[in-house]
Amino acid sequence: MPDISLTTVVVLCVAALAAGWIDAVVGGGGLLLLPALLLGLPGSTPAAHALGTNKAVAIVGTTGAAVTYVRKTPVDVPTAVRIGLAALAGSMGGAFFAAGMSTEVLKPVIMVVLLGVGAFVIFRPAFGTAPSAEPASPKRILAAIGLAGLGIGFYDGLIGPGTGTFLVLALTAVLHLDLVSASATAKIVNCCTNAGALAMFAWQGAVLWQLAALMAVFNLAGGMFGAHTALKKGSGFVRVVLLTTVFALVAKMAYEQWLA
Repeated sequence: MPDISLTTVVVLCVAALAAGWIDAVVGGGGLLLLPALLLGLPGSTPAAHALGTNKAVAIVGTTGAAVTYVRKTPVDVPTAVRIGLAALAGSMGGAFFAAGMSTEVLKPVIMVVLLGVGAFVIFRPAFGTAPSAEPASPKRILAAIGLAGLGIGFYDGLIGPGTGTFLVLALTAVLHLDLVSASATAKIVNCCTNAGALAMFAWQGAVLWQLAALMAVFNLAGGMFGAHTALKKGSGFVRVVLLTTVFALVAKMAYEQWLA
């Protein structure tokens, strides 16, 4: 455990609380939590320790949000687990290729995709406001396993930021879910990918367990509160948070690409 001031610990706990709420509503909590850890930990701390601690914190909040969703709203858990296992395999593949690939080349492409997604959601107000009246067909479930599982899982291992948001969008579009149900399903998928990543970081000894345990309490509270908020406010509220997260992600990636 590195030497961290009490003020820094408090700030990190507040960041964990806010990240848990954001992640539970629409995904993307890592956009806040990981930078907070990178800035808060001493400069001599290896970046891998920030990544590993981030996963140890995030998996607690994600699990709490997933349990809250499953208890309060209908979720096809078997389908979510199948997508999650595919995402786990995809993220391992992405991490394998990440070492030899420049992510800076891919970031502009991802920004264009995100802007297109934002425009689509803006000009299609009905997107994700109501679920399909019919259950998802086997073809759509298979497509979700391929796109939301293997595809976005691969992206998570290769680059990472905004994975939860991409999952919500993909699940809404492919399975014809409303945004609340898509957020619930995405949490289960995230539990699978976080577990795999955490196991790898723990094996490498790259987790600050004491700090993670403290931050996880706040992340869990934020995650459960975020899930309750999404369930209470409905798809319209999630849509607003989704758009805010998408454009915040674009701004962050643009800053890192051209200004940092």
